[in-house]
Amino acid sequence: MINRVALFFLGYSVSSLSVAQANSEEGLFELSFEELLDVNISLATKTAETRASVPSSITVFNEQHISLLGVSNAYDLMNFVPGFQSTRGDWVGAVPKEHARGVYLDSGNVLVMINGLRLNESSFGKASVYMPFIPVEIIERVEFIRGPGSALYGSNAFLGVMNVVTKKEHNQVSIAVGEHGHIQASLNMFQPLNERYDIYANVAWEQRQGEYYSEFDVRDPLDTHFIEVGIKWDKGHFAVHHNQTELGEFVNLAGWSQGNNHRSDNLAFNFSYQLLSDDVWKVTTELQYVEHQIDSNGLIASAEQLDLDRDFYVGPSWGTKDATLKFDASYTVDPSLVFNFGAEYSEEEQSRAGVRTSYFDFSRGDIYVGEAFDQGGVITVVDYAAFSDLLQSFDSYAIYGQAKYQTSDKVTLFIGARFDEVKHIDNKLSPRLAVIYDVFEGHTLKLQYGESFRTPVSNELNSNDDVTIGNPNLKSEYVKTTELVWHTQYDSWQADVVVFDNELEDFINLVPIDAQQGRFTFDNVFETSVQGMELNGNFNLSASTWFELGYTQLFDEPFNASFKRFGAMALTHQISELQYSLNAIWRDTVFVESLDLSVAPHFEQSAYFIIGASVTWQMSASQSVNFKAQNLFDKNYGVFDPRMPNGTVPAQGRNIRVQYNHTF
Repeated sequence: MINRVALFFLGYSVSSLSVAQANSEEGLFELSFEELLDVNISLATKTAETRASVPSSITVFNEQHISLLGVSNAYDLMNFVPGFQSTRGDWVGAVPKEHARGVYLDSGNVLVMINGLRLNESSFGKASVYMPFIPVEIIERVEFIRGPGSALYGSNAFLGVMNVVTKKEHNQVSIAVGEHGHIQASLNMFQPLNERYDIYANVAWEQRQGEYYSEFDVRDPLDTHFIEVGIKWDKGHFAVHHNQTELGEFVNLAGWSQGNNHRSDNLAFNFSYQLLSDDVWKVTTELQYVEHQIDSNGLIASAEQLDLDRDFYVGPSWGTKDATLKFDASYTVDPSLVFNFGAEYSEEEQSRAGVRTSYFDFSRGDIYVGEAFDQGGVITVVDYAAFSDLLQSFDSYAIYGQAKYQTSDKVTLFIGARFDEVKHIDNKLSPRLAVIYDVFEGHTLKLQYGESFRTPVSNELNSNDDVTIGNPNLKSEYVKTTELVWHTQYDSWQADVVVFDNELEDFINLVPIDAQQGRFTFDNVFETSVQGMELNGNFNLSASTWFELGYTQLFDEPFNASFKRFGAMALTHQISELQYSLNAIWRDTVFVESLDLSVAPHFEQSAYFIIGASVTWQMSASQSVNFKAQNLFDKNYGVFDPRMPNGTVPAQGRNIRVQYNHTF
């Protein structure tokens, strides 16, 4: 029956990949195609730009497009961004793992932000370890920079930037149910207090029992909530948010067990104040603070393997803090010349470095696997001597500057750079240059160059556990990126062709330190180049039908086994009060030859499609019902991970849910 329903939707279809920003109370088809494409984008430049004038390769999703794609987690949007993919991996709790322009690693080469507040932290470096789930119900739009962003945002803006913008002027409630015990509820509220002050709130909660993996007798449950409260006034804005996510059972540290667990907590606030705003000057200061904490444990060895009464679990109980003070300014000389500049100071530290373990010798203060040290279950040791070196600070400062100069009606130049110094670690200068040339009406040629870096984090520098050994001699990795972009836009269609070259230097990768690949260290072991091409287009087929597609072709082999060719497409159609949607993610074959068949088999995954669908019934001006599906045909496939005994992490199966929305 599911297949028949899917084929019915295929006849109509819907969806969208990345276009513009629209008011949430306006339906997707109440705006013209031209208006949807004419989005202002400031993430890539800190100046308001259109798709034609922005000096970066960008992708933007508004909340209507996100709803049509049927995703529930913001990280899943990466699968609809040219050059990007998101899959599940194995490290801590099978959190989302990004593939960005041929690089597939755990180390946080994509900077993730919420309302400009960075989520990448100082212990693991990647945002999804501490915040693996960002519910789409709190999102107004998501902005992507495809390529370097360190010239504005510093470390981790290496191969891309993802910024989640939350809702601030919405009054909406939603509830949803779905398979695998899925339950979801959310509330968005906005209330003007008087002529000067507005308050808003976003609350989202989601829970599911998860799919069942019979081979290992485990599920992949999820329990998460996100709470945000903010106040805005004429010159200022203050917001605080808390997020908690708990994952369990599914593979963690290469082990499958009902005793696996991964829990993350995040608390953050953001205060900004506009010091000056007129036709010439705009000056803003911002104070950001965020705390991250995880408690995680994975099965290392079973009781049967150890010939003991209980299984052996281990994992991190870590926390980080980050306080950042920013100063941003723009100075408009005249309409053809604008300067942006600013400074930033950050005090970042790993403040907690405990361990979760089921075996521990308190007399020696270390993990020992034996009957005498069985703790009767997993315990948390807060002060763990072996992790003491991880308690490290990463205080840093940065300054940046950028000039936008329109030399003629056809040519615009962007020139800028940022200097970052992380005390006692490293310093980097990240320049950028772009030339935008309006060839003729509807056609724009862009030549873009930028450099980005990523500073090693405490786990890479100082880890000491059953999985990894740190390397205190690591240097920052960096990339030099050149892009040639051809942008075409007319009333009924637009398209981009991007050809890029990434020169990767001092790249940090995991290096096995034993023949069984059971333990790893980190090293600046790799220098290479990755060239590729990205295509994306939006086509207005009729007044009620849209088609969008994206495609990525790497000319070189990916760094670590990943997808060399992949794409996504979507079709949107509306009939009266109904919107039908269908989207497809395509990935090419991946083959990894085993170095030792006695240790691990070859990994081979054939090319495949993942089909998603969405149907929306607009019951009234304020009420709607959505049917959403990811992996509609329950495609069974895996993703390569070198730490798994068989090299495979199973991907998520079908996820179908029905959601009711009420706007008030």
